[in-house]
Amino acid sequence: MKYNLLGKTGLWVSEICLGTMTFGAKGKFAAVGGVDQKGADALVTQAIDAGVNFIDTANVYSEGISEEMTGKAIKHLGISRDELILATKVRGTMGEKPNQKGLSRKHIIDQVEASLKRLDTDYIDLYQIHSNDPITPIDETLRALDDLVRSGKVRYIGASNVAAWQLMKALDYSYYNNLERFNSLQAYYTLAGRDLEREIIPLLEDQQVGLMVWSPLAGGLLSGKYDRNSKKKSGGRRDNFDFPPVNEERAFNIIDVLRPMAKENGVSMAQLSIAWLLKQKAVSTVIVGAKKTEQLEENLNASKIEFSKDDFEKLEKVSKLEREYPGWMLDVTKVDREL
Repeated sequence: MKYNLLGKTGLWVSEICLGTMTFGAKGKFAAVGGVDQKGADALVTQAIDAGVNFIDTANVYSEGISEEMTGKAIKHLGISRDELILATKVRGTMGEKPNQKGLSRKHIIDQVEASLKRLDTDYIDLYQIHSNDPITPIDETLRALDDLVRSGKVRYIGASNVAAWQLMKALDYSYYNNLERFNSLQAYYTLAGRDLEREIIPLLEDQQVGLMVWSPLAGGLLSGKYDRNSKKKSGGRRDNFDFPPVNEERAFNIIDVLRPMAKENGVSMAQLSIAWLLKQKAVSTVIVGAKKTEQLEENLNASKIEFSKDDFEKLEKVSKLEREYPGWMLDVTKVDREL
């Protein structure tokens, strides 16, 4: 297992992070969940044995059950808490009352206490906002998160699923007000969806913010179970949970390149898809989830794959974004100022 620094911190994270959205099966996450406690224990053990030191969950996953199961797995296995980097999130709806959602000071503080209890831990290593809250001022959110870091209940803070301008606004506010900054962004990035490269990845690299990738297989579309000529259910996640949205024609063009490449190299399409992400400079860690140990084993082994120059260029070409304004104009104007 390789380790990368998380953004502008001294924190080393494994390049593969164990995602626990599959733990539990309640509410809207039932379609992607189903792992019971015994299964969760097995997956956490397998990940730790492979060198993973990073586990990601969220309060909304199966309405808190994922956090509970993650905490129990750590206790059951006797894993030393200081060996793990434990991440969770806040923002989503956790009840029917008006203040049981969002990024207000009240909701953040209520939810960090609830998450600490469910995870059965004294502190959270990385506490992330799960998305933007258009109602709550960013200063209220950041000051609440800063207080949590200063209290010792949270070590670092991160963001997820925000626009480039929203992240930059938050980073600037933290800088000019001497508050904790977002050290990571958890975002959707995959061969089938490289939109992040337009605005967000240049921002992350410029501001030294780490990138945590979610859904590296585009919701299972790049797992090898789907084909442009077959519309039948394949047993994959997208059968019942068609998310995240993708341009299917573009995705199937990528699959047409991945399938023979995987066969020729004796690996899976999923492994190639994850391995491509691990080669991207901006990526700190790729979050992989699984319901079965064999699925997790396959994903973990992606870190061992090395691409030939030809194969890597084929994937780059078939998945490359079309340039949009102002991107194409910036390409033209920068030529006289390149080092």
